[in-house]
Amino acid sequence: MSEENQNVEVNSSSCGGSCSSCGENCSARREPQIAPLYKGARVGKVIAVMSGKGGVGKSFVSSYLAVLFQRMGKKVAILDADITGPSIPKAFGVNRPAEANEEATAIIPLRSTLGIQMISVNNLLPQEDMPVLWRGPVIGGTVKQFWGETMWDDVDYMFVDMPPGTGDVALTTFQSLPVDGIIVVTSPQDLVSMIVGKAVNMANMMGKPVIGLVENYSYFECPDCGKKHEIFGESHLEQEAERYGLKVLARCPLDPAVALAVDAGAIETLDRDWLDGAVKAVLEME
Repeated sequence: MSEENQNVEVNSSSCGGSCSSCGENCSARREPQIAPLYKGARVGKVIAVMSGKGGVGKSFVSSYLAVLFQRMGKKVAILDADITGPSIPKAFGVNRPAEANEEATAIIPLRSTLGIQMISVNNLLPQEDMPVLWRGPVIGGTVKQFWGETMWDDVDYMFVDMPPGTGDVALTTFQSLPVDGIIVVTSPQDLVSMIVGKAVNMANMMGKPVIGLVENYSYFECPDCGKKHEIFGESHLEQEAERYGLKVLARCPLDPAVALAVDAGAIETLDRDWLDGAVKAVLEME
């Protein structure tokens, strides 16, 4: 594509606003329209956790980063933007329905045992296993509502658990929320180049900084001999990080303790140091 074509301006009213299926670098894609917070709410840093595909552990990274920051004395929140596959409430054992304020004008965020604030569509459904059969614009609108119609209570760090891929919800999040940085989660498979590339290129197109990369399912450490086995193949994370000029923040292993903690709704009891590098990188943003 020529430089002239790359900078073409497209009127979103005439194109339909379907940015996820459009390759133009137009003002509708680039210019943010940050949605306001509910009156009296405050949110400091907003960190999006995303990937170019599903099943790599974004929700675990989002949840455990929130836990680690809360343990440091920070006021933390999680916005579950994975509307069709929400899993944040399950990890924290928060299965009660969300409630509105007295004026019925805003949602009161739910709180975990440690006090982490959160909102997820699962806490708005009659049953947690009820599917969300909504089209893209409605799902994107829900993310904006979670941001602007929730009474976030003096939040220092908000982690946004993104849906897989780079579609409508990701676009809505980057255009409507003041995202300060992105953590890209990947896995040690041959797909890593595509996974990282899609996420990083989208972040660049949207003008959002990538804090670094987290590799999940990196290895399994034998509990008997301590030897590390690369179950999903040799890691290519360092090469991809160098290719895009990014930091490797963490390499998280396959650990049965994670599944046990999440299934029990007790991720706040987990005690591992895998994400310490990611914590340090986020803190250094200040």
